[in-house]
Amino acid sequence: MPPKDKRVNETLAWLKKNGSPRVREQMTTQFAIHAPKSFGIHMAPMQKIAKRLGRDHDLAAALWATGWYEARTIAAYVDDPALVTADTVCFKLFDQTPHAFKKVKQWASKREEFVKRASFALLASLALHDKTSGDEPFVSCLPLIEKAATDDRNFVKKGVSWALRSVGRRSAALNAASVELAKRLAESDDASARWIGKESLKDLTKPALVQRLKASA
Repeated sequence: MPPKDKRVNETLAWLKKNGSPRVREQMTTQFAIHAPKSFGIHMAPMQKIAKRLGRDHDLAAALWATGWYEARTIAAYVDDPALVTADTVCFKLFDQTPHAFKKVKQWASKREEFVKRASFALLASLALHDKTSGDEPFVSCLPLIEKAATDDRNFVKKGVSWALRSVGRRSAALNAASVELAKRLAESDDASARWIGKESLKDLTKPALVQRLKASA
């Protein structure tokens, strides 16, 4: 295997060559990603690079140290979850660590828009990717969803909706609990909560989903 520094330099060279000002602009206007050091690369190519590099904690640290947004995103895929500390990036990587549910609850109480959003994006990722946890850790997070549902900031609101719909797709019991919460939100006097409740109900009551969850119960 080539030395770590050579792989970092090769990765940065590829990112620089294939970067796009248009993609960099989209990152800001469509996804509110404000990264001064960015080449402008779509996610799919970064995932392919990470797959080719494989798991390597030291390499991930070196990529992160470059400060480039794309290199840090690749680092999230390359790093070893067993070696990640509690304050490392959460996207794709953090939901595989033992710190995940702790961070969901910690960040949910924060005021900053993207810190708060991270709580519910992480919860949604756990609901989608965690193959070992039972229903209880997710049930314990439903009050966090209900409390945050009145936050009308766009990225928080979408994160909360994503989390509720993802939790409700996990099992029959979680679906029932999530539908009950969604119904309460849909009847709320708060516009943001109503939107989350109605959107979630449309998703969580689809006959195909309900049938699948019942069959797997």
